[in-house]
Amino acid sequence: MIGKNIARIRKKRGYTLSEFAELANISKSYLSNIERDINKNPSLEVMQKMAKVLNVDLITLLKPSKDFDKHLYIEKEWVNFFKELKELGIEKEEIQQYKLLIEFIKWRNERSE
Repeated sequence: MIGKNIARIRKKRGYTLSEFAELANISKSYLSNIERDINKNPSLEVMQKMAKVLNVDLITLLKPSKDFDKHLYIEKEWVNFFKELKELGIEKEEIQQYKLLIEFIKWRNERSE
């Protein structure tokens, strides 16, 4: 199951087996065994290497999703949003304080529609 998910994501990213193995710094035969579910228990280190090259988190590799592309878009969107907040100097603890303001803006927008 994990292997098929990795293969699906790899193909969506446009990597051949050889390219992906080289970028992740793992052997092509080892990667092939993972993707064909011959090796069903790759090490955490190998999983992290693959996740990094595929630009996904470990959960995405471990948990197949039919809405893979949608999930990635939402994840990147949220990550970028939080990066922008951080660049503005807003700390994690402060985000809760802005919740009331966001709720007010949402309420006002709903009333104006």
